[in-house]
Amino acid sequence: MPDSPARTKGARTTPHHLLKRVLHVGCGVYTPDKLHENFRRPDWREVRLDINPAVLPDIVASITDMRAVEDESFEALYSSHNLEHLHPHDVPLALSEFYRVLRPEGFLLLTLPDLRQAAEDIARGREEEPVLLTNRGPITPLDILYGFRPFLAAGNLHMAHNFAFTSATLEKALREAGFADISVTRDGQYNLWAVASKKRNREDSALQKPFRKEGECLKTPD
Repeated sequence: MPDSPARTKGARTTPHHLLKRVLHVGCGVYTPDKLHENFRRPDWREVRLDINPAVLPDIVASITDMRAVEDESFEALYSSHNLEHLHPHDVPLALSEFYRVLRPEGFLLLTLPDLRQAAEDIARGREEEPVLLTNRGPITPLDILYGFRPFLAAGNLHMAHNFAFTSATLEKALREAGFADISVTRDGQYNLWAVASKKRNREDSALQKPFRKEGECLKTPD
């Protein structure tokens, strides 16, 4: 598999056979800052997976069916704002695939919308008030709940949100998928962040700072 732009720097500074690999699922169009900063280090190699071949991923696949990826072949998996686009019955399929492709010592880092924070604003009557400002426009609690409506109105119906999580329901889903050492955090910017290991008692410096920049709460159409 040829090196993508995201990996080239690391490949020059660390021997290829010593690189740890992170599977970046639902990667979208390549930009360097889409990958979490903890994986943008010389000892990590990014492998990009997306269902859309137009974004030129390394692997074309759905996150609910990653049979193109070998069992226990990655040290880490990163998922940013993917699970909310699945229907509830598909979430266990995706999580089981995440678990399957991780090496025994591997770990998962994922982020998705915080249902509780959006629901609290809606209950206060703030459902149409902008709560986040992005380069694509203001985002309201209803956008966080259902998907960014300007994207949907433009025909990007695959960007609709079909499911949502609280910290408790996300932790439960990860536990039922077999993950251990689960930590779910609310960042106060309408995101949940979860770190989970495939087996217990994992220690890794990449787990220490799981948060992205403020305002990055919705995936953009590619």
